Amino acid sequence: MGFFDKLFGKKEKETLNEGLQKTKEGFFAKITKAIAGKSTVDAEVLDNLEEALISADVGVETTLQIIERIEKRVKQDKYVNTSELNNLLQSEIQNILTDANDESYKNFEIPSNAKPYVILVVGVNGVGKTTTIGKLAHNYKKAGYDVLLGAADTFRAAAVDQLTIWSERVGVPIVKQAMGSDPSAVAFDTVQSAVAKGSEVVIIDTAGRLHNKTHLMDELSKIKRVIKKVIPDAPHEVMLVLDGSTGQNALEQAKHFTAATDVNSLTITKLDGTAKGGVVLAIANQFQIPVKFIGVGEQINDLLVFDKKEFVDSLFKLNDA
Repeated sequence: MGFFDKLFGKKEKETLNEGLQKTKEGFFAKITKAIAGKSTVDAEVLDNLEEALISADVGVETTLQIIERIEKRVKQDKYVNTSELNNLLQSEIQNILTDANDESYKNFEIPSNAKPYVILVVGVNGVGKTTTIGKLAHNYKKAGYDVLLGAADTFRAAAVDQLTIWSERVGVPIVKQAMGSDPSAVAFDTVQSAVAKGSEVVIIDTAGRLHNKTHLMDELSKIKRVIKKVIPDAPHEVMLVLDGSTGQNALEQAKHFTAATDVNSLTITKLDGTAKGGVVLAIANQFQIPVKFIGVGEQINDLLVFDKKEFVDSLFKLNDA
């Protein structure tokens, strides 16, 4: 068994394949239609392929990059038949995906020089942010760390209640205040408590409002400032959670949040039950921010480590062979 097999076992592969099933069915149908009746990759095949990728929510910018790379290969090799196109397409899609430089996250490890390791979680309401935090807490606890949650989305009572339910479910403590409290005060209390208790991982929820971009930027900046008063190099990670089922809307959300704060990791949720999983390619490529995790279901173990090779392999395989 290789090193990666230990990280991404048979169960995880099955969960990934099942979670991406609708995306794969739609993706394959479009690709198959693009090359139907053709023996070689010519201009018409490339035009059809371009249309297929765009309609699979891969996005215009990313699609053009893929097509340009394939065109270059076709010119270079002089003759490429359509049976080779899948392998070529698979290779080029994998090349445009952004990997995290430090892959310790695949084992839910934290840097030895960053304790507590502070994760600030951002994203609009309804994307599965709180659920993602609960699943992250579960995984970090399972990896042997003391985890503390901070409920800094104080504008919605439901957000605090939901995070409290998750804290009880996974058995980790939570810092919270009354609804309407200053979010930065909650963040400050959370990191202060983490230092006092010796917590190793801190995950802080934030409000997900986009109606006022300036207010969003100010609020996130204030939260980061108060965290730094306690831990100067924190937050160590600003994770943006996006709903993959919204397709191109997720790209718009990414534009707002990357403008508002220094996002350095992505989690893309709700990829199960949607045919819009191609948006993962668009987001990872356009923003050059590593996708660390993907959500493929509501169960506690349905947050999967993102590995571009496994993701692309699954995308091109209707049934796990």
